[in-house]
Amino acid sequence: MNRQLIDPFGREVNYLRVSVTDRCDFRCTYCMSENMQFLPKKDILTLEEIEDICNVFISLGTKKIRLTGGEPLVRKGIFELIRNLGKKIGNGLEELTITTNGSQLEKKAEELYDAGVRRLNVSLDHLNPDKFKEITRWGDLNKVLNGLQKAKEVGLKIKINTVALKNFNEDHLLDIVEWCSTENFDMTIIEVMPMGDIGSENRYDQYLPLSEVRTNIEKKFTLKDIPKKTAGPARYCRIEEKKMDLGFITPLTHNFCESCNRVRLTCTGILYMCLGQNDNADLKKVLREKGLLELQKALFEAISRK
Repeated sequence: MNRQLIDPFGREVNYLRVSVTDRCDFRCTYCMSENMQFLPKKDILTLEEIEDICNVFISLGTKKIRLTGGEPLVRKGIFELIRNLGKKIGNGLEELTITTNGSQLEKKAEELYDAGVRRLNVSLDHLNPDKFKEITRWGDLNKVLNGLQKAKEVGLKIKINTVALKNFNEDHLLDIVEWCSTENFDMTIIEVMPMGDIGSENRYDQYLPLSEVRTNIEKKFTLKDIPKKTAGPARYCRIEEKKMDLGFITPLTHNFCESCNRVRLTCTGILYMCLGQNDNADLKKVLREKGLLELQKALFEAISRK
């Protein structure tokens, strides 16, 4: 049997994004309802099960794993998983990264570095404390900023992820670019995806095409497209005046299917081969009922449908 996961289009699937929890200490308006009903514990993969699934992926050629949430750092016991996956770096795995809202970084940045993490993606959509509170509902900007400084101090490389939101931060994005440049942070601007339940909010009202965002940025800066590639879906340009790379993730106005090497595992054990399709594979069911050997077979079958 081929020991690598290759999809029907010949793309090597070597990047796994894992949601370790549906829980979060923020309630961002474009992400979730303020009064979320979280899943019962029995429906969630245990940390040991997540590790087993990750190890099978690594054995089949996965080079990069990103842990996400909800907010991954609020899950009890998460550092045991992070440390164990960190030990795989150089032994099949090339990189372990975390996507976080930054709320826990002041306390946990050093532990992340010691566990083998070297890069973080931090979600940050406004630098005004009141506007930050408005978009996150529960967030404290100063706490996040202190966490970012701590992460810098311990040696973590930081990329700021900012969702472009109509009538909220469209006139503030240049300020975040300037701030990232000063702090030596990378930055990616993300087009909001109008899908999923967020309560009374409407993502269509929030949608702002990044073509408009780029045009606005180009009124102040010179942007030059560059061939930079990362494991993710961003397309990059260079801000000449700042000597800074800026990424754009545009799932609606310019999709990135042709180069997709990613799959996503939910905290309930559902593997999505494509975010634009509902097709999936229930890895939790396979793992709990049939074991690791059948799990490996299930992965090959799933990727054959990507």
